[in-house]
Amino acid sequence: MLLEEQLSELDYEVIQAGDGLEALEMIEQREPDLILLDIDMPKLDGLSLCARLKAHPTRRLIPVVLITGSNDRHTRIRGLEAGADDFLAKPFDANELLVRTRVLLRDRALNKRLDGAESVILALARVVEARDMYTIHHAERVGLYSREIGSAHGVPEEEREVLYRGGVLHDLGKAVISSDILLKAGPLNSSEWEIMRSHSEQGAQICGPLRSTSDMLPIIRHHHERMDGAGYPDRLVGAAIPLGARIAAVADAWDAMTNHRAYRKALEPDEARRRMLEGRGTQWDPNIIDIFLGLLESGRVASIAAQLYGPK
Repeated sequence: MLLEEQLSELDYEVIQAGDGLEALEMIEQREPDLILLDIDMPKLDGLSLCARLKAHPTRRLIPVVLITGSNDRHTRIRGLEAGADDFLAKPFDANELLVRTRVLLRDRALNKRLDGAESVILALARVVEARDMYTIHHAERVGLYSREIGSAHGVPEEEREVLYRGGVLHDLGKAVISSDILLKAGPLNSSEWEIMRSHSEQGAQICGPLRSTSDMLPIIRHHHERMDGAGYPDRLVGAAIPLGARIAAVADAWDAMTNHRAYRKALEPDEARRRMLEGRGTQWDPNIIDIFLGLLESGRVASIAAQLYGPK
């Protein structure tokens, strides 16, 4: 009650929950900009609720302050492990509450603006693929396939979201490629090919200033690297290629081969599978190829595409 009174005097809208589970339900209905959690709560304690929120792909950005009557080191370590952004000791000082609240709400506002910038970039990525009738939905499928590969590989849930978004953004740099080159019906000449190859670097430059897309940069820049070092733009070899880029490379290759392009017809699945096996270990990570082919044989790849856009 004292917290609510002090924060309300600062013109903040304050909502209370009676226990941890009620708090979780309220957060799901309407995301707050700041959460103050007592560690000792019935039904779901503050540490457990904090850990659950910080494992969520979007709610993890909501600042969480743990309130505790204990200042012992063990309690703070447990709070840090749960992902808490700050601590408030009871009895708390009104000025300290004011300062900590203002700082965390300022960070929350910044994250919201960054999320808005990321939304613009994601929208731009979809505009890029819409330029070419043959690649419509390509980026979305690459993102979904990448996330599925990551799941089968044992990638944590939070990092699987990075795989999805990186897959959607992987061809963002094509926004600066001329339509004469991007949509050319025949093979590209050497100078045109050099321009086309620049799209991975261009995409990384577009996203570089944005903190919210920093985790996706290795996918955007390196999804055309090869295991044997013959890829681009940095000729990375083997494990030096970021895992996300190795995953996106396989997802991208399959979708590109099995869909029509301006310069060729789609390959039959058996032929695409043969080519992927042929490039196993030289062009693509053999472990990722094996995982993807397992998903292919199980029907999971086809079901993802069919679920979104209907059977091919």
